[in-house]
Amino acid sequence: MLARAFADDPAMAYIFPDPAERACRLPRLFALLFDADAYSGLRLIAGDCAAATLWRAPGHGKTSPLDMVMQAWPLWRALGGAVGRALTVSNAIDAHFPSGKLWYLHVAGCDPAVQGKGVGRAIVQAGLDRIAGDGLPIYLETANERNLGFYAGLGFTMTEAWQVPRGGPRF
Repeated sequence: MLARAFADDPAMAYIFPDPAERACRLPRLFALLFDADAYSGLRLIAGDCAAATLWRAPGHGKTSPLDMVMQAWPLWRALGGAVGRALTVSNAIDAHFPSGKLWYLHVAGCDPAVQGKGVGRAIVQAGLDRIAGDGLPIYLETANERNLGFYAGLGFTMTEAWQVPRGGPRF
């Protein structure tokens, strides 16, 4: 489902310019992210797997070099020749990541077949409700301009806009 949700995402299109390769590799990449985020935060899934959010708890926002080394082979299998572009995006995200204690909405996706029906909003809101007691700020980034209104409707405000180097997407 996450692979379908991100099929047209500008960051994924930059990492995997060929749509056929993107369709093949995104399921592997999101499977890795889904598993990795189980240990660093909160995963929420809509009952019928129509939407999901992956949250990283305070102190776990950035992917450590050790995590990258430990996942080198699965990352290579997921990314193939796109490793360089993926690292460019990852490094740009890390460079703009805010300091301090915060929750990070790492991934939020909704199956395109049910977009616009409130499922994505409900799953993000469920995460917001679960972490609200912490009183900590929440951060996310998106390379998809269509998402700005969606997140604004949930109370998020844009704090910065930036471009990934080497012709990468704008976040």
